[in-house]
Order: sequence, then C-alpha cells, then structure tokens
Amino acid sequence: MLDSIDVSRALRRALAGGGDFADIYYEEGSATTVICEDGKIEKVLAATDRGIGIRVISDLRTAYAYTNETTESAILSLAETVSRAVRGNVFDRPIDLRGKITGPGFPIEIPPSGIALTDKVRLVERAEQAARCADARVRQVMVVYRDGVVKAQIANSLGDFIETSRTGTVFMTQVVAAEGESIQTGYEPVGSFKGFEIFREKSPEEIALTAAHRAVMMLSARKAPAGMMPVVLSAEAGGTMVHEAIGHGLEADLAQAGMSVYTGKIGLQVASPLVTVIDDATIPHARGSFSFDDEGTPAQRTMLVENGILKGYLYDRLAAMKDGCASTGNGRRESYQAKPIVRMSNTLIAPGTSAPESIIREVEHGLFVRKMGGGQVNTVNGDFVFEVSEGYLIDKGAVGEPVRGATLTGNGPEVLKKIVRVGTDLGFGIGTCGKDGQGVPVADAQPTLLIEEITVGGAA
Repeated sequence: MLDSIDVSRALRRALAGGGDFADIYYEEGSATTVICEDGKIEKVLAATDRGIGIRVISDLRTAYAYTNETTESAILSLAETVSRAVRGNVFDRPIDLRGKITGPGFPIEIPPSGIALTDKVRLVERAEQAARCADARVRQVMVVYRDGVVKAQIANSLGDFIETSRTGTVFMTQVVAAEGESIQTGYEPVGSFKGFEIFREKSPEEIALTAAHRAVMMLSARKAPAGMMPVVLSAEAGGTMVHEAIGHGLEADLAQAGMSVYTGKIGLQVASPLVTVIDDATIPHARGSFSFDDEGTPAQRTMLVENGILKGYLYDRLAAMKDGCASTGNGRRESYQAKPIVRMSNTLIAPGTSAPESIIREVEHGLFVRKMGGGQVNTVNGDFVFEVSEGYLIDKGAVGEPVRGATLTGNGPEVLKKIVRVGTDLGFGIGTCGKDGQGVPVADAQPTLLIEEITVGGAA
C-alpha cells in the first residue's frame, strides 16, 4: 500500500506542527476461526481488515490516529489530524526514504489459505470426538482453530521503509470433566508461526486427549497440601513464571514510571547466579517471533539477566528515546488501531547444567508442577500468584500421586534467588499477553527448575 503513495509528503504533513519523529504503519490481515462447543460448530468466521496508523513523537509524548480508509487523500487528512495534536520544535530534517527492506519471515510449508474451510472444520470435529470418547466423565468440550496472515509496511522520518509478513496457526482444546460434585478442567494449546504443518508435530486427537486426560486425572486427585515447601517446575510447565515474575517488570516503560520492582537495579543481583533470562524474537517460528517489530526495528536477542545480575530492560522506540539508548526491538501493537508499546516476545530462562531427573531425586518431599495455569503479578512490588493446572506430590525423590487446587504465591526477586537447580532441558508455552488493553502473541520457556522453598496454596 505505501508503495503507491507519496510517503515522504504524508510524514512531512504529520510533522507540520512540530515533532521529533513520525512513522506510518500500514497493515492488512486475514483470519479464519472455527469454534466447536458441545458437539456443535458454533462459529465459522472469515475476516479481513486493513488500515493505517500515523504517529508523531514530540517532547517524549505521542500523538496517534488511525483509519481504515486507505486512499492517499485519507492518509494525508489523517496526517494533518495528528499534526494538529502536536506542538513542538520544527522538524527541519529531510525525509529521504531508503529502499524497501523486506523481512524474511519464516518459511511456510502448507499455507492455511490453501486449505479448504471444510478441512479446517473437520480438524475441529476430530478433536471434539477424541475428547468425548476419552472418558465417560467428560461433560463439555470446546475446540478452537485459528489461522491468520498479517502483512505490514512501516515508514518513518528517519528514512526507514520496512515490509513484513507473518502466517500463524493456533489450535486449542478445553475439556470439563465431572464426577459427583467434583468438576475439573483440562486445557491444551499449540501455536506458532507455521501453517498446516503444525499438525504433523501434534495431531488434533493428541491435543484433545492431553486436555481430556488432564481433566479426568484431576477428578481423583486429592487437594494439594498447603505450606512452604520445595517445588520443582517441569520444563513442560511452560514459562509462566518467567513471564510474570520478572518479564513484565523488565519492560522499560514500567521501569521508567517506577511501576517495577526492578526499577534502578541494573548491575544488581535480582536472581540466583544460576539464572539467566533472555528475550529472543529471532527463534524460528516461535509464537512471539518476528523479523522486525511493529516500529521497523530488527528482531533481537536481548540479555536481561545474566548469572543473576540485571543487565538491562526491554525497549521500544519511545522508551529508548527517554533513556537515550537504542530500541531492543520490542515495540509491538495489537493492530493498526493501537500505538506500539513495550512488549515481550519469547522470554525464557536459559538451560543450566543439572539433569532433570536428578533434580527431582534431590527433593525428599515437595510439589512437582507439570503444567502451569494462569498467573498475575503486581509489577510494583513483584508479588505474584500462579495456578497449577497439573501437579504431583514428590515423595522421597520420586513423582507420586496427583494433587489439585494448588497455587504458587511469592515475590519475584525473592523466589528467583531461591532457584537452586536449573535443568539442561527447555520447554515452551504459548499465550496472548495483555497489556494496556492490547493483546499480542508471545511464547515463554524454561528448563526444569528447583525452587528450594515457596508458598503453596491448597488444603490446610
């Protein structure tokens, strides 16, 4: 789209009222969603959308407006609207757009756009049937399939002109099982920037059965014991802890506003010397990956914590301007209707040197977490709480009986300092991270971890 208009003219008009920087973001996307609930195909949605957003940064403040009308006259009118919201220094530098740089993206073997809608519906039906047949105690099943393609172009007053494209697929099953008065839920998602080849790695039936078995198993599980105890987090648990306990607190906009427990702590120890935390948007096909962020900054691998020492924060362009540094490529937005803000991509605790099996053998009595549920954190003081969707007691160094209803409660910096073993493995979880009303795709990962002591919520 931006190839067909005078982008320099639009940028100059946006900066007519003054400003230090301006950019134009064009996006067009298409998506298919199929939802099955209670044995019925409830929704089949095919949607397309496109639009443009224009931003001006002046005196470290942002003016932003968007439209889904993409004619040149509408874009120039939008630029004028943004310029009227800005009063700042006159922008007198030339805007000379360099040649367009196209992000390589990730190769897609089987584009979802080439798959018939009936085949996508059949995938959902297969998963629903597999979950229903898994056990007579299965009461409700919901299956969701989504695919989408997003193409974007970004041009700015520095002369950058970037084009990117991403194709992604997500599939999830949620199962409710009941026996007597006990009701339990199992959930299993898969997703990445891949096409239909994602189902070669894990079939719809496997995804559904994993969710069903988790729900059914929890029916007979006794309530988790409460109290302080050692906890082993499996690599399969996904990286919910790293995402909530430290990830959000290392987003520079929160740190700059004094809303992070990690504000002003660069160079200080914030975790065990065994812990290294990385945000890496370059991992091929991962759900939080990209070639360029939504401001046109190349994707990067950013070291946040190295051997327990805080090394830096995640930055978008605006936060970087405030701190006088470079963006780390973490400026992300939900769509053209939103301005970019600092967001994680793929955040992980790096693997260590301990064999996962030996970590479990070290624990006399404790809790083994195979799968984490949801979590939330107060970034100001670092306090967090996480649900455990699949957990087991550890008895004399062996994984024992399943338990349900467990929660993990603690303080991010304190718990990270109590990690005494880090496994050689690495497991990923996926999600959609919410912040300031925007959701973006992310992935989190961790190896098997031993926390020497943490508060487990359960039955007294």
